[in-house]
Amino acid sequence: MKTIGLIGGMSWESTVTYYQVINTVVKQKLGGFCSAKCLLYSVNFEEIEKCQTNGEWQKSGEILHDAALALKKGGADFVVLCTNTMHKVADVITKDLDLPFLHIAQTTADRLKKHKITKTALFGTKFTMQQDFYKQVLVDNGIEVIIPDEDDVNVINDVIYNELCLGEIKQSSKQKFLQIVDKMKARGAQSVILGCTEIGLLINQQDTDVKLFDTAIIHAEQAALFALED
Repeated sequence: MKTIGLIGGMSWESTVTYYQVINTVVKQKLGGFCSAKCLLYSVNFEEIEKCQTNGEWQKSGEILHDAALALKKGGADFVVLCTNTMHKVADVITKDLDLPFLHIAQTTADRLKKHKITKTALFGTKFTMQQDFYKQVLVDNGIEVIIPDEDDVNVINDVIYNELCLGEIKQSSKQKFLQIVDKMKARGAQSVILGCTEIGLLINQQDTDVKLFDTAIIHAEQAALFALED
């Protein structure tokens, strides 16, 4: 079994999902008392969020790069970044790392293709929804991506940062998200990508008939499977 190197803490609430899903998959595959071999470097999200707000992406990338190197030194066989937005600086994180890096957008694209999804909506932070670092991976895999209108982008972004990342789950916000899901369906989306690892804390597949792809779960499942590959 490979040792998984997790860069978490962005936010820690969603990192819990990674640990739970990874170990659940390993137990299902191997049985008995088996659990995953993993290392977790949990960063101070306050530092990362300030870098995001100030546009200091290089600085945030260097913080995460140092985390990745620490995981390598600790014996990790590959690295998983437990957040969507910070994949914006994946090239900085992986510079001179010389370890496999399991990219969240690619694992999500692979899952959508298995379900024959050709047009999807994307929810996430403003950075993830409006910039190309994430969407382009999906487009390169033959998937058309649409995002909500400006007002709904602001709603989603505000809920992520002002509620979900602080551990607050509000029924009123859940209803807002589900209304936006319905709007995306009306625009022809076959699915919605929950492209922020916290969104799955708010809505899940039981809440809607629109196919939801929770990136935190997908990423964690693939991390576990990769760790078990020969």
